[in-house]
Amino acid sequence: MSHRAGIISCITFLFFSPLVFAQDYVKAVRKGNEAFRQQDYQTAMEQYHLAETEIPESAELDYNMGSTLFQQGKYEEAVEKLNRALATTNISLEGQAHYNLGNTYYRMGDYQNAIASYERALNIDPNDIDAKYNLELARRMLKENLQPEQQEQQQQQQQQQQEQQQDQQDNQQQNQQQDQDQNQQNDQQRDQQQQQEVQDQQEMSKEDAERILNALRDDEQEIQKQIRRHRGDRGYIGKDW
Repeated sequence: MSHRAGIISCITFLFFSPLVFAQDYVKAVRKGNEAFRQQDYQTAMEQYHLAETEIPESAELDYNMGSTLFQQGKYEEAVEKLNRALATTNISLEGQAHYNLGNTYYRMGDYQNAIASYERALNIDPNDIDAKYNLELARRMLKENLQPEQQEQQQQQQQQQQEQQQDQQDNQQQNQQQDQDQNQQNDQQRDQQQQQEVQDQQEMSKEDAERILNALRDDEQEIQKQIRRHRGDRGYIGKDW
């Protein structure tokens, strides 16, 4: 990330509002600015808070506090203050606020918002070399961070596809097993039915044989009766001696 005004992380120079007339406010802001230059950010914030009690709504003071919070690593609070600093009629201050917002978002890893902030800063000052450099850096970081996400998404999609294919195979095997079991059951039922039919036929044949035998016996008995009857009806034929 590009450096500006000799301060790490590209924090630009601090503003002092010429519209403020409260002596305590002026004194506190000056002490805060001096502490900031000495990198005594805690003291700078204390002085800016004192000034804030005198003038609660000051875009310049919001900018100074946001820049100090950035140096303290309190990025979310810095974003809040720098966004409040955008409510200004000072076009230069607005551009610097967008630039430092870009730096803050960059440190947070929010490269999309960082890109948007740098672009707004360049809309105000197209010749801002630092903003151009940081914009390209943020774009490159966004692209590099999207690639692992895309790879992860592709891996997840591949895993989902594999799971779906496995589920389909499992369902297919299950259906095949069910069909096989059903066919086997049908075969068993058909075999049982055929065996029952054969058994019924065998039983019927046995009964028929018994009836035939019985009928033959009855016929034979009737014939024997007729023979005996015929013999009994014949007279005695012979010689009388």
